[in-house]
Amino acid sequence: MFYRSAGEFSGSDTMPRSNDGSEADVTIYNYQQFRHIEWPPGWSLSWEWQRHEVIWYMQGAEAKEQGVCNKTLGTTPPHCCLKHPVIIDLQPGASLNKQAANCCKGGVLTSMTQDPNKYASHFQMSVGFGSNMAASKPKMPKKFKFGTPGYTCGDPEEVVPPTKFPEDGGRRWRQALSTYRVICTYSQFKAASAPTCCVSLSAFYSTTITFCPNCSCGCQEQPGLSCVRKGQTPLMLKQSKDPDDVPPPLVNCTSHMCPIHVHWHVKQSYKDYWRVKITIMNLNIHKNYTTWNLAVEHPNLNDVVQVFSFNYMPLTQDRPTNDTGLFWGIQYYNDVLLQSGQSGNVQTEMLLRKVPGTFTFDAGWAFPKRVYYNGENCVMPLPIDFPRLPKESQHVRR
Repeated sequence: MFYRSAGEFSGSDTMPRSNDGSEADVTIYNYQQFRHIEWPPGWSLSWEWQRHEVIWYMQGAEAKEQGVCNKTLGTTPPHCCLKHPVIIDLQPGASLNKQAANCCKGGVLTSMTQDPNKYASHFQMSVGFGSNMAASKPKMPKKFKFGTPGYTCGDPEEVVPPTKFPEDGGRRWRQALSTYRVICTYSQFKAASAPTCCVSLSAFYSTTITFCPNCSCGCQEQPGLSCVRKGQTPLMLKQSKDPDDVPPPLVNCTSHMCPIHVHWHVKQSYKDYWRVKITIMNLNIHKNYTTWNLAVEHPNLNDVVQVFSFNYMPLTQDRPTNDTGLFWGIQYYNDVLLQSGQSGNVQTEMLLRKVPGTFTFDAGWAFPKRVYYNGENCVMPLPIDFPRLPKESQHVRR
């Protein structure tokens, strides 16, 4: 079995075990450049067995529920006997006897660009039948689900030739019986009925502040939307019994009603350089954003000199120049965007080189074309509303 995720979820290989079952080696890969799976809820993989298969034991992950296992399965009950098992990742620090290689990240999968060491997760399981069933081989399950909003999984596809595994330092290769791949694709429209972030703009050369467009993520009068007004104490949610449950968004009352607000400020101009300040504000009262990232498209990102207090990496594009970059937090410093409040924001400043013949502050050139937060396309103001150079001083200090 070989399974693929969201950018894809990949991998499993069926290994020989005995006459009454098989060992499955499953790997999940996130192949997207700037969309990641965060906790909560983290990934949860589910499927439908085609016969009466059960999971006898697991390493590196666990079934969320065991199910009611009848006596025909033997004196020692299996790990899970549900026809539709839901598999979740183990938390970091899980017992060594429960771990598998590259496991136990709490359901988090970073993007490939953000951290190439944490974009995959892996687990193993032993699959078989009850003691009263004739010897048979388990079949590849069907109807896969990734468990994270926005993802739709296709049917399993057999990969030829099957995977080989090195042993004895590479001197011997062990062959899987079969390898399958399942590809899961993402749609922002399926993930949420409305956008989740917006962008505002300002500049040192203009007194105009361009705010997020009204109702970017919803309107205050819209049925089903709730928000907390300034000075109001939010009602506490009843604690869910499931720690992986994500509480519904509860945001501060704004004209845009977005949980995430990104502000781009053109801060300063020098002879050969110009400076930008980026602020990301979390207006969601109930949620921290772990391992967040911000992707920005701007024509001058090909000439970034220095980024302060964020990690930065250009994203390769099929274009003559690289105009897209990815920002994310520094581990243990600002890689978690805390819930709304005094500490509910992260900031960076960026120094860019002025390229003769292309650089200008005119016509809104200094502002980004597109902004993505955690892979979600943020609502931008209309170009006609961008801060402009004052008419009386077209030649600002450059």
